[in-house]
Amino acid sequence: MALLLEFEHYLRAASKLVWGEFFLIPALAFTGLYLTLGLRGFQFRYFMLSLKTLLKRRNDKSKVKGEISSLQALMTALSATIGTGNIVGVAAAIQIGGRGAVFWMWIVAILGMATKFSEGFLAVKFREKDRFGSRIGGPMYYIKNGLGSRWAFLAITFAISGTVAAFGIGNTVQANAVAKAAQQYFHVSANITGLLLAALTALVLIGGIKRIGSVAEKIVPGMAFMYIGMSLMVITLNYEMIPSVLESIVSEAFALPSAGGAGVWLALRWGFARGIFSNEAGLGSAAIAHAAARTNKPVEQGMIAMLGTFIDTILICTITALVILITLPINTDLSAALLSAKAFETVFGSLGGQLVAIALCLFAFTTILGWSYYGEKCAQYLFGDKIILPYRIIWIYAVYIGAITEFELIWLIADILNGLMALPNLIALVLLSPTIFKATTEFRKKI
Repeated sequence: MALLLEFEHYLRAASKLVWGEFFLIPALAFTGLYLTLGLRGFQFRYFMLSLKTLLKRRNDKSKVKGEISSLQALMTALSATIGTGNIVGVAAAIQIGGRGAVFWMWIVAILGMATKFSEGFLAVKFREKDRFGSRIGGPMYYIKNGLGSRWAFLAITFAISGTVAAFGIGNTVQANAVAKAAQQYFHVSANITGLLLAALTALVLIGGIKRIGSVAEKIVPGMAFMYIGMSLMVITLNYEMIPSVLESIVSEAFALPSAGGAGVWLALRWGFARGIFSNEAGLGSAAIAHAAARTNKPVEQGMIAMLGTFIDTILICTITALVILITLPINTDLSAALLSAKAFETVFGSLGGQLVAIALCLFAFTTILGWSYYGEKCAQYLFGDKIILPYRIIWIYAVYIGAITEFELIWLIADILNGLMALPNLIALVLLSPTIFKATTEFRKKI
């Protein structure tokens, strides 16, 4: 037991280091800033064109090679990013980092849009075709095909990390969150929740990426509109608080309540950390979904990819933050999960907690679907096509196990590996940036 506790202590220290202010957070932020400058503010200048491109191609049934439409690729990517982080993660960031954390969440999202654009672009440009004729791609493929064989170790590192980490952030953690919400608000046992969740997951995974994309295209917009709708009701009924809350978000982002500046540092650290955790810009995972899109235009798919970060963080995370900040004091003893529920209960009464629980369950379920594809493609890169069916079976079983059990050690290991996915991806983005910058310059000249 003592050895196990000591091992857990080292894992926690490693997780804190990987996701800390001296490693992953600055690496992600500076890469986003570098790409933003190199792209000449592409995410600002062509944001409206990105929306028009998405609308133009939402019903694309062209003969261009690919498995799913560009809209389905975006919804699949969003299904993996819109999860517990958008509700519980935002509440935790506010509790620890204060109101100013929301401002830094916006900043990392703006920088992350350039990163996500680059990932979507490279995913399509360097993707491959497997023996089934399906288009597959992602960081492991644009490392291999873009950087060459001498960088193959980075592709393998990403694939190993993604294969294992998916079972943490994208599977057992999400299943456990659903089980807890169902038990607390609807008195459904974890066993029943686990069985139901595993069965629904199995029904979707049978159809592969086409079924995942089709389901994501239907569920993700619906759940997002439902959550945004009930959030706007809370915000509208407390509209007089909006100016003061927005002012406090900006002012506290630069507040120096102590000589050491702990206020601004905590706000920056937790805003960046929760923003990155929520939208996954820089981890490279979303590129795996965008590689399956029916398109032969990498720049346009990159434009659609960057909308995911805007929707996830600038829109949904901001709405969550406003609901909490205009209804409750943040210095309460409530847990992060209960803080969000109590905020909605100020308007909806006891129904508020149930509505949050429903949103949390939907968000977590779609995350399980999106990450199942990410983990599967990473495993396929390492072991070939024969691994697909065994991986899906193990994935479905893990959903049930995650619902009924808390695996603290496994989650810590997955958290570390999830962070380590970013390192090879960020190196590839920087090394391949001349290709990205050249293509966008040519694109700007055309339009």
